[in-house]
Amino acid sequence: MSETASADSGANGAVEGGKNNAAANKGGKKTEKKRGFFGRIALFVRQVIAELKLVVVPTRPQLINYSIVVIVFVAVVMLFIVALDFGLGKAAGAVFG
Repeated sequence: MSETASADSGANGAVEGGKNNAAANKGGKKTEKKRGFFGRIALFVRQVIAELKLVVVPTRPQLINYSIVVIVFVAVVMLFIVALDFGLGKAAGAVFG
């Protein structure tokens, strides 16, 4: 996010504020003074809190579904890697053995 975005706005407002401010400053001059060290830290913390408010906690059925999908995907990839390792091992044994 840009430093020119307002600190107390949400994530969408900060992006829109940056666009409006960029359009107003076509000459490249900054109208807002540069934030100090602690001001930038405070802005960062406010932006983190605003983003965390947008997080949606999945329901129990969604969480179970996502977990099953991840476990199945990991099992399929693991089987693929085992087959590839076995096949390359047999090929290396045939060539060098």
